[in-house]
This record gives sequence, structure tokens and C-alpha cells, in this order.
Amino acid sequence: MKNNLLKWIPRVILLLVGLTIAHLGVTLFLQANLGSDPFNVLIQGLFRRISWPEALAVTHGRVHMGISFLIILVLLIVDRSYIRIGTLLCMVLGGPIIDMFTLLLAGVIHAGSPFIWRVCCLVLGCVILAFGMTIVIKSQAGTGPNDLVAVVISDKTKRKFGIIRIVVDVCFALAGFLLGGTVGLGTVICACLVGPTAQIFLPFSEKLCGRFLTET
Repeated sequence: MKNNLLKWIPRVILLLVGLTIAHLGVTLFLQANLGSDPFNVLIQGLFRRISWPEALAVTHGRVHMGISFLIILVLLIVDRSYIRIGTLLCMVLGGPIIDMFTLLLAGVIHAGSPFIWRVCCLVLGCVILAFGMTIVIKSQAGTGPNDLVAVVISDKTKRKFGIIRIVVDVCFALAGFLLGGTVGLGTVICACLVGPTAQIFLPFSEKLCGRFLTET
């Protein structure tokens, strides 16, 4: 029991580092205010299209959590080995980390910033998100439900993660748009950039995480 616990501590540390890096990127993306990421376009569309009972007091965040739980339920049927402690940590800690970086970056990038600066921060945010995401994936502690969709499909089909991530993001964005979600410049850049960038970072992150897990 003790050895098993000690094995998970470095994995969780790596996951938390990756999660923090990834959500720094997410915050830059959101603060640029040029459109939602593909998964949140889907959530936005579901939130707007479905006539939710008033008694449920449904919000965008609650729909996000509900879809995340639905993904987890599907994965429990398909292959439960993907559901780990990191999956739950990503769901619980993502929001507070974004809130923290939003406070820190509020004066650096916002909707009133020059357009070129917002685009630069958006692209930088996508790159940072991709790097942090690969650390989370290679931590062996699990990853967030929305990221797991591309991870599982990539593993099962033996296709490159970068390509699968683009396809999944486009599907999220298209479905969300058809349901009434808003697609912006940031949505398009995110869908085209995050997957290929993550594919570039994956070998480096695998070596980095492997070295850390071996030495601890």
C-alpha cells in the first residue's frame, strides 16, 4: 500500500505542474477574447439549445461538468484504465487555476488590448496549453475528460495524436456551432494549432516525465 502511494506522488506532482502550465495557456486564450476553445463552443451550444428546467438552475459550468461526467461514464465502458485520479483533479482544479491566472494577467491582456497583441497572446496561449497538456498526458496520472477523447481515439486507432486532436476539436466546434455556439478566430486557431503543437511536444514531454519518474 505504501509503495503504491509513493508511486503515485511523483505522477500527481507532474500532473499538477502540467495542469498549471496548460491553464496558463487557457487563461491567455480566454483573456484574448477572440472566441472560445472548441470544447466550450460545444458546451455553449448545448447550454443555449436545450430547454433546461428552471429548477435545475443550469449554467454553462454545470453543463461543462455534466458533459465531462458523461465522457467519463463512456470511458468506464470503453476502457476504464484511462480514468485515474488525474482525471478528477483536472475537473476540480482547472477552474481555480484559471481564476488565479485571470487575476494575475488582467492588466496584461484583456478585451481592450490592441488586436495584434490579443492575437499574439492567443497563439502563445495555444502553444503553452499544448505543452502543459502533454506533461499532463505523460504524467501517467490521468488527464481531463475532454482531452481524453483525443487520447483514447489516438491510442485505439494507432493514429498520430496531433491529427486526431484536430479532428476532435473540429467536431466539437462544428457540433457546437450547429447547436448555436459562437465560433471565433480563436476557435479556428485553437483547433488548428493545439493538436500539431502537442504532437511536437509529446516526445520531449515523454522523456522529461520519464526521467522525473525514474529519479523519484
